[in-house]
Amino acid sequence: MSQNDGMSGTLEKLRRGAAGADYALARAHMPLLMLDAHEPYPPLAMGYTVFREPGQSPSSKFQVRPLGGAVIEYAVWYDWDIGHMYDLEHVWVYLDGTGKVERVEASRHGRRLAMTADGRLCRMPRGRPVLYAEAGKHAHWADPAEMEEKAGRLISVLCNELAAWEGVHLGNVFCQSGRIAPTAFDHRLAKLKMKADAFDPSFAFTRNSDEGEGVSLVPWEALERWIPARVARLIAELPLEIPHIRAVLFDCGDTIADEATEEKLPGSEVVVRAELIPGAADMVRHIAAAGYRLALVADGPRETFENILKPAGLWGLFEAHIISGEVGELKPSPKMFAAALERLGLRGSDARSTVMIGNNLSRDIKGANAFGIPSIFFGRSRRRTHEPADESERPDYSVFTPSDVLPLLHEIEAAMQQQNVREHREAAGAEA
Repeated sequence: MSQNDGMSGTLEKLRRGAAGADYALARAHMPLLMLDAHEPYPPLAMGYTVFREPGQSPSSKFQVRPLGGAVIEYAVWYDWDIGHMYDLEHVWVYLDGTGKVERVEASRHGRRLAMTADGRLCRMPRGRPVLYAEAGKHAHWADPAEMEEKAGRLISVLCNELAAWEGVHLGNVFCQSGRIAPTAFDHRLAKLKMKADAFDPSFAFTRNSDEGEGVSLVPWEALERWIPARVARLIAELPLEIPHIRAVLFDCGDTIADEATEEKLPGSEVVVRAELIPGAADMVRHIAAAGYRLALVADGPRETFENILKPAGLWGLFEAHIISGEVGELKPSPKMFAAALERLGLRGSDARSTVMIGNNLSRDIKGANAFGIPSIFFGRSRRRTHEPADESERPDYSVFTPSDVLPLLHEIEAAMQQQNVREHREAAGAEA
């Protein structure tokens, strides 16, 4: 894709003018979408295709068959659905031989349905179909009362408990063709955003798609070129907008490996083998698979940790290996933590967005606390004390099994996002 074709994903580039008879026809019958008062994601663009002969929709799974005149297909773009980034809905307006609207169909959760209320065509002021978009999900209805009666409870659940169901939407031709290729990190941040955006639908449709700058109407081909660039832009902006854990620092002994099983090279401190704590390998793999960056921050000779982690296939999951034998100081030395951030390309100000997991209060926890890194005490083993000597050794969080760690990371990130939302609301209130 050329830079010109991608149009950089901005609305300003997409709005570069369309003209011609098909554009005039599509503009005349462009759907007016009524939006819930609490809707966080208004539509941004519609890509139109005019059919005068039967054919396959270029943007959906459906066949289109005219009923005497033209059929105008509108692919309606939203940046977000409350369940995933990327939402493309559809409306079909059928004209008869005189150019009058004879039928309107629209998408609703994978189906194409006639937009009628009480057996009659949806409202059509000046030839434009008026449709009601489900809050958060954007499926279409002709009658808001019918929507609330038949689907209101489900919509409320989808906008709350089931928000952030997917991440970046994968079930589309752009992902299937590789034009959109999100990572686990992208999915995680997208979910954090949608969880923070969860809301209670009002079922009061007091807003519409004509408000503000309105919806950009362009040929489908232009929208198709723009969508991958748009998603890439949204993904690139997420780390700048969404508070998240930038890295997870791990100790090894009695955090990943069971120190009771260590076998050392005679006459040295080099461990030649050790068993992993049950569930620890899956813990590390699952955390990495969720898109977290990992660094090993451990005391001892490098060979020890290579001997333990490489046979288990874990060594390569850590982007950085900060080993006291190479740094020249043991934890709680700040040099160990500074080296981890530096190796990961992070700044000192990123310390509060990093976490340290370890079993040693006087080394892992004290060192992290002093450096401003949130600390997680891994208390499975009783080999070392669980009682802090003073406040400097008190962990921010404690876990006792490997399966506890990933859910805790999710909880920490959710709290970071909630705090961010509160701060923005307070700032907005102060400005008002």
